[in-house]
Amino acid sequence: MLESKHERVIKEFESVTKDAGRVQIETLKRILEMNGEAEYLQSLGLCGRTDPESFKACVPLATHSDLEPYIQRITDGEDSPILTGKPITTISLSSGTTRGMPKFVPFNDELVSSTMQIYRTSFAFRNREYPIENGKALQFIYSGKQFKTRGGLTAATATTNVFRSEEFKKTMKDIQSQCCSPDEVIFGPDFSQTLYCHLLCGLIFSQEVQFVSSTFAHGIVHAFRTFEQVWEELCADIRDGVLSSRVTVPSVRDAVSKLLRPDPDLADAIYEKCSRLSNWYGLIPELWPNAKYVYGIMTGSMEMYLKKLRHYAGDLPLVSSDYGSSEGWVGANVNPLLPPESVTFAVLPDIAYFEFIPLKEEVEEAEEERIDSSAVYKESEPVGLTEVKVGEEYEIVFTSFAGLYRYRLGDVVKVKGFHNLTPELQFVCRRNLLLTINIDKNTEKDLQQAVAGAAKLLSDSKLELVDFTSHADLSTDPGHYVIFWELSVDSDNEEVLLSECCDQLDRAFVDAGYVSSRRVGAIGALELRLVRRGTFHRILDYYLGLGAAVSQFKMPRCVGDSNAKVLQILYDNVVKNYFSNAF
Repeated sequence: MLESKHERVIKEFESVTKDAGRVQIETLKRILEMNGEAEYLQSLGLCGRTDPESFKACVPLATHSDLEPYIQRITDGEDSPILTGKPITTISLSSGTTRGMPKFVPFNDELVSSTMQIYRTSFAFRNREYPIENGKALQFIYSGKQFKTRGGLTAATATTNVFRSEEFKKTMKDIQSQCCSPDEVIFGPDFSQTLYCHLLCGLIFSQEVQFVSSTFAHGIVHAFRTFEQVWEELCADIRDGVLSSRVTVPSVRDAVSKLLRPDPDLADAIYEKCSRLSNWYGLIPELWPNAKYVYGIMTGSMEMYLKKLRHYAGDLPLVSSDYGSSEGWVGANVNPLLPPESVTFAVLPDIAYFEFIPLKEEVEEAEEERIDSSAVYKESEPVGLTEVKVGEEYEIVFTSFAGLYRYRLGDVVKVKGFHNLTPELQFVCRRNLLLTINIDKNTEKDLQQAVAGAAKLLSDSKLELVDFTSHADLSTDPGHYVIFWELSVDSDNEEVLLSECCDQLDRAFVDAGYVSSRRVGAIGALELRLVRRGTFHRILDYYLGLGAAVSQFKMPRCVGDSNAKVLQILYDNVVKNYFSNAF
């Protein structure tokens, strides 16, 4: 029997992971040989050496702020080898949700290639468990805006740069997951119109769709929340074969209109199914009966959307996609049967050179009793890819082909095991996203766990948590935590319940510094502020206006004072507030 292309991809992955140590040395050598003439490396005295020992001795650990002056020169048009041997011609933008504005990141063909390698690897393992044959995918993917930097370089989000590449289109065709929507929809300039057309195209090809996906879980949930509002309009489009007047972009309208034909039978079938669905449970398998799974990034800040996603997915499995960032990729999900809460990512040892900073928790002594704190870490010297230990937590450092050397990604991961000799990582949290006022330090993970616990109190009511974020309010004396919640319906008759939620949120932060500060009054009572429905969509719109793409958008979970515009949106939409009586 002929070996399939997916089996060949798996065999190649098994080969490089069985020899991960040697592959890492070769990968670093290729990176340094390719970029040896770069000013940055020359200035550090590397002098053409490519071995790991010399590299670590000469090149310091770096953050984006360390490299920003070099990147700025590139965006201003300098074509000398600054960070890379070959000139950088494209810039990627981060989502901007962490610090309130996008970061500029060098982007080149090697990053496209590593992206396709990740896609092919995870799809090969996924396809082994959920075989797809000549099917289509309902993919909620969006291309952000492109613009020129002052030096004439094309700049766009990392996802936009990937989606526009010919290699992406070829790879998607090769792995048999052709998007239902034409390119004109994906690259449409208006998010709302693109989303509407994605839904419509998905319904037109409803019998051919074999999986549903978006870059992030949030994108799928938002799509089907929108579907609840527009499904009758979609049915009318299909029944009459005429696209809704809400779609006004000529290129998008023309492309979708070519797919539309009057189909009363399909419209009636969709209408009947939607009419009998109970609270939209199982919407996806009901309308796309041949779908085998739902796919997207479901870790970190996306975990809060899993409950709603499971509601829409019914019995369909949720499969978390791969692990990377705007700066580059880290690992692939090669265990697609694991639920999102347990998913791990096997590091591909030939896409970058990886190091890991061991993070040991420093347990603080509270004034009255000892309480574990998960937010305070003590660092050690970085170790190599094959030197990490199962059960330990690390911050990822990587060196990429695009000029990021010993770059601190800022992500905390835990090693859950090994696939051959490469580690399987579980994402823990973003290290630099902290709620802090006094000596307290609560991470994004601590916040998510607190919100998840408090939100369970809503289960017996009609209320559902749509989204949340937080802010350390230092305008009061003492400062206090503010948690913003958007609920699915009005909460006029739930004053007692929401007061209990507020108390529960306050009790859930078990960091020693927070508890001791609350008890002595150095931190004030936690405040729960309810915001109007649609507030978090306004925040999304704000980031889209900055040039972010929905495919790359992550809701900021800790909003700092520097992010004044997002804070103003939140403040302007507060409808009720509650203060904790927990201490």
